[in-house]
Amino acid sequence: MTNLTRRRFLTRAGSGAAVLTLSGTAPQFLLAAAAKSVSERILVVVEMAGGNDGLNSIVPFADDDYRRLRPKLAIPTADVLKIDDRTGFHSSLRGLADLLNNQHLAVVQGVGYDNPNRSHFESMDIWHTCQRKNESRTDGWLGRWLDSVAGAQSTDPTGLHLGADKQPFALMSRNVRVPSIRSLEQFRLDGIDREQFRRTVQELTRQDTSSSSDLLAFVQTSTNSAIAASHRIETVGKTYKPATSYPDSELGQRLKTIAGLVVSGLTTRIYYVRIDGFDTHSQQPNAHAGLLRQVGDGVHSFITDMIAQGHGDRVAVMCFSEFGRRVAENASEGTDHGTAGPMFIAGTKIHAGLIGRQPSLNDLQDGDLKHHTDFRQVYAAVLQNWLNCDSTSILHGRFEPVNVFANVEVKANS
Repeated sequence: MTNLTRRRFLTRAGSGAAVLTLSGTAPQFLLAAAAKSVSERILVVVEMAGGNDGLNSIVPFADDDYRRLRPKLAIPTADVLKIDDRTGFHSSLRGLADLLNNQHLAVVQGVGYDNPNRSHFESMDIWHTCQRKNESRTDGWLGRWLDSVAGAQSTDPTGLHLGADKQPFALMSRNVRVPSIRSLEQFRLDGIDREQFRRTVQELTRQDTSSSSDLLAFVQTSTNSAIAASHRIETVGKTYKPATSYPDSELGQRLKTIAGLVVSGLTTRIYYVRIDGFDTHSQQPNAHAGLLRQVGDGVHSFITDMIAQGHGDRVAVMCFSEFGRRVAENASEGTDHGTAGPMFIAGTKIHAGLIGRQPSLNDLQDGDLKHHTDFRQVYAAVLQNWLNCDSTSILHGRFEPVNVFANVEVKANS
């Protein structure tokens, strides 16, 4: 065995939560080159955590109630990137506005769910699992999809989470383990040479596990999988040449990494990234503008790059937040937890434009917008019309898909 002793390895790996997180899949899934499959579609999920202010993202600039209820926070009409004569983008969403102008963006307005919960954790769990607190939550909606296609995929992971945050509940699966990769530099155990660590893992994997401890069995599967994924990502990071520039932000660079993995031939179908900070209770304008710019510019770069690389028809990006903000601004130049808000779907195979109406600002419920589109209707469209599967069992019910996708095969619920 190498100089890295088995005991030292297990001790370091057992405390590896500070270095990597996984809920893993089959070992060595990236050690062989992946065969590119141009027919399989890819979904990239961007979670806008904290509760995005939808009213200042998609701005009802011609609505007098909007300016009355937000005397300080209302976006000046001159700054709005107009979609029509009543609605437009926040000025920081130039990237999304350009995608819309190119017919590559759909904005689904008024999305939410019945009896909304204003707790970040509970509402996000509802979005992730499609279930309420009193129902059994053992897996996420994407995890259930991963289970439905288990065995039909190559040796690459079907799903991949990029980021230092905890793996999203949406990816939790009963049978499929999804790797979470933080970053190229963080993905190593402190004080251990990376190549030596990889060789040690490979040696451990070759050992007979019949009498091994549960911890070693876990290391042999999950850790080896994550290291193999890290190796692939590291290689892509050094060699991938994007067709456009990406923002120098965490979100922008993660989307760049995803683009490189797609172009490299990785057959992963689901990529998940998160951008935090949308809980804008005070001093909202500058913070919100910066966050929107990261999302708009990052998604624009990704879609533009994918089109240039010949993968535009294979990828779709879905952006969501756990709730919107209250209609009226608060006394701290911010907004408090609300309910309904917009979702963004980007790609070349979508019905571009505004989908659904802006909820009324003079017909509120406890000071909040009334949703008219259940978020599971958007999920149903993603599942049936993009990932081409029956959505009923995954969503625990029948939901009429929102008409988001164009010129793609439609999967009807059984």
